[in-house]
Amino acid sequence: MGIQSKNIGLPIGNLTSQIFANIYLNELDQFIKHELKVRHYFRYADDFIMVNDDPIKLDALIPKVQNFLNDNLSLELHPNKIIQCKLSQGIDFLGYVVLPYHIVLRTSTKHRIFKKLFFKQNEVLRGELNEDSFKQSVQSYLGALKHCDGFSISNNLRNNFN
Repeated sequence: MGIQSKNIGLPIGNLTSQIFANIYLNELDQFIKHELKVRHYFRYADDFIMVNDDPIKLDALIPKVQNFLNDNLSLELHPNKIIQCKLSQGIDFLGYVVLPYHIVLRTSTKHRIFKKLFFKQNEVLRGELNEDSFKQSVQSYLGALKHCDGFSISNNLRNNFN
């Protein structure tokens, strides 16, 4: 699920946006955990998921969360981001697909990583980007791959960009 502001939001990618989201949405976290008693709730910035094996219970939570957001935080759920799926199909969250026994990188995320690195590699070759900055980008992506079953993708990055 995603949250959107009725009026204006914080700039995406700004470090203060992440801090402000954590501070401002702490009330939502407390409401979902303590009032609604949702056992499996995960949030990063304004993206969150609730996991339950009963789809009827999940459906019943949506209006309660929407009302809380409207009444207390002047926010609303993004209507196109409310998705209900089976855990066995995988939960698409933050660039990864979370499956019951492992986590994989979303295919579009993998493509975006390689596209950006090939672009940056060309910038290095043209002298528009220094090599240290490029190496930092590669290391950043390798770090992100440690959070999933990304061994083969990591090897591919190392082989193509080292």
